[in-house]
Amino acid sequence: MGTKTILIVDDSEMNRAILNEMLREKFELIETDDGLKALDILQEQRVDLMMLDLVMPGMDGMEVLMDMRRTGKISDVPVIMISAETSPKHISRAYDLGAVDYITRPFDMAVVQKRVENTILLYSKQKALEEMVEQQIYEKEKSNNLMISILSHIVEFRNGESGLHVLHINLLTEILLRAMVIKYDKYSLTEQQISMISMASSLHDIGKIAIPEEILNKPGRFTPEEYEIMKKHSMLGASMLEGLEAYKDEPLLKYAYEITRWHHERHDGRGYPDGLKGDDIPLSAQIVSLADVYDALTSERVYKPAYSHEKAMEMIINGECGVFNPELLECLKGSSIEIQRALEENSIADTTEGRVRGVADEVLSKASEEQL
Repeated sequence: MGTKTILIVDDSEMNRAILNEMLREKFELIETDDGLKALDILQEQRVDLMMLDLVMPGMDGMEVLMDMRRTGKISDVPVIMISAETSPKHISRAYDLGAVDYITRPFDMAVVQKRVENTILLYSKQKALEEMVEQQIYEKEKSNNLMISILSHIVEFRNGESGLHVLHINLLTEILLRAMVIKYDKYSLTEQQISMISMASSLHDIGKIAIPEEILNKPGRFTPEEYEIMKKHSMLGASMLEGLEAYKDEPLLKYAYEITRWHHERHDGRGYPDGLKGDDIPLSAQIVSLADVYDALTSERVYKPAYSHEKAMEMIINGECGVFNPELLECLKGSSIEIQRALEENSIADTTEGRVRGVADEVLSKASEEQL
């Protein structure tokens, strides 16, 4: 594991010398007499523990803790406060701001050494556990994403599309979700929720599996009767997902249901299948709806050429493709450059895309053989 590094922050040279004498045999030590310099050190190099004086000129210990809490550093570096101040108010405040321990002066060598060792050991075990859990979550999400991608690509290939449509919807959904969270306080989503909604967007057209191929791949315009059949794909997809009783409480399934059923709703209530209006449409479905329209405009179809990014943006913002949430349109405009760059960088399928395409082709091939 290597020698652990402790940062001692105290404006008293004598106090630093005492701590140095107590800890130097087992740890690498860095010293500073200034709170601001301590924050700079945290940015520049790895620190396993900070021992922080409460009362210092300039930035005091409480202010250092507040800055570490604001930047998230308090989660990475445990802090033991060191002070002659024994007031319960100060001790409680230090703990509230994220300090893990509070040692008062004068120092007892055995106590200091043991509490430092215990804190570092505890944090090392906690980090190892967190990394293990994160890896398990990552592997689970990777497997889920692969299965969802295979299923959604089967739909896309059956629909005669390039296979990049799903990838584009994922990218656009993630970009627009992040923009909404940053720009508007009322949209509070975690990183995990953003990831789940982006993943669930792959299933937005899953109901097309149940649409007759002669309608699904018709090169010309639909008759009114054919259009009504095509519109059923949103409800058909939602019904498929609703039938997964064993997973009904999974957040991923919830988002997939919202998206599949309502991604053709419109902000003015003129969409389908339920005629939802405004904020009655879940945010997940609103964003996938806009992403779907944008990608349809910028992709070549049998009935139209691909429009440029600029033309597609103009058509959507001018209301030529239906009515969308004005806040969402603001985020679309603000993300214009990022969207264009992301789609250009992902215009060629990567290795994972190739794996998905291969599995999807195999599934479709077997299905055709069974029908013969």
